[in-house]
Amino acid sequence: MSLTTKIQWCDSTVNPTMGCEGCELWTPRVKKCYAGMLHTRFGGVTKGYSPRFEELTFWPGRMAETAGWPDLTGTKRKDKPWLDGLPRLVFVSDMSDALSAAVPFDFLEEQVVRTATSADGQRHQWLWLTKRPERMAELGAVLKAKNIAWPDNLWAGTSITTQATTARIKNLLRTGGSETIRFLSVEPQQGPVDLSPWLPDLDWVIQGGESGRGARQFQLPWALDMIRQCREAGVPYFLKQLGSVVFSGGRRLFFKDNHAGDWSEWPTEIRVRQMPHTGPAGGPGVGDPAGAVAAAPAPVGPRVPLVVIEPPSNRREAALKAWETRRRKEQAKKRAEAARKAWETRRDNDRKRTRSEAAKRAWKTRRGQ
Repeated sequence: MSLTTKIQWCDSTVNPTMGCEGCELWTPRVKKCYAGMLHTRFGGVTKGYSPRFEELTFWPGRMAETAGWPDLTGTKRKDKPWLDGLPRLVFVSDMSDALSAAVPFDFLEEQVVRTATSADGQRHQWLWLTKRPERMAELGAVLKAKNIAWPDNLWAGTSITTQATTARIKNLLRTGGSETIRFLSVEPQQGPVDLSPWLPDLDWVIQGGESGRGARQFQLPWALDMIRQCREAGVPYFLKQLGSVVFSGGRRLFFKDNHAGDWSEWPTEIRVRQMPHTGPAGGPGVGDPAGAVAAAPAPVGPRVPLVVIEPPSNRREAALKAWETRRRKEQAKKRAEAARKAWETRRDNDRKRTRSEAAKRAWKTRRGQ
């Protein structure tokens, strides 16, 4: 759990469980999950981690402690202006999948659901992400049988990495009620993904590329395509990061931020970070492509029509190509400058060596006389 986080789309994180039973990012042969990699380093050594990532551990009380953190409604976020005015957004289970089969529903009801509906918990929005939305839907059914409604401030989300994993969405849509915010985290994206069949029933889409050692490539046109899909469906879109290996038009793009998560380095055409919340009557409550967000705080509620003013697609493509050309020229200029400096250094060293050798010969000549 963390009061603050570098994750761009939330304020805080909390984990009622640690560890996971695995997914496409964590198998005996694939080790790509960042939470799993952190457990490999700190598990069994650092307090708060599971001994091994594959070994689930329960941490009752963490959610309640997080609920007591200050409400952020109406405040500005210095480094995350797209969150300005919103309540505290808490990412639930960034280091685990609390909906793993070994976690009892009674534990989740007590720790997650009751915390979200507590007096303190109602001040925050809880963003629960899982790769097991079928278990999330089952939990919702269990709660309904007990006449317990899914909390309006408990967002239901699932992770998508490929077109094949979009099969998870049908179970996500079974979760919660009419007021539930349902969202996707398309990260780390590993190929083209078409969300158009489900977007009318979704409230938010996050997109991101893979980062870290051995990261798989992210194609910049995937971001343009997802922006288009969300715009046409009226769904808020949030580009989190491009990842460590970014390609466009067959060329690799390099960024100072090794995750390519600093949007000041991006072309404006993909600089879109929107949040799903109700805005003033008759208007959207989300940011425009330049990143502006509604100034007034508002409670999370049903999705409102999204109005996004963007240049036509052909202009977007042209602007993106122009940005890529400028970036390549800047990189070529830097390489040329580095090569020139290296050449000058070698030249100066050669001159010094020549003068030194000449001085030695002269001294030997004088000595011989």
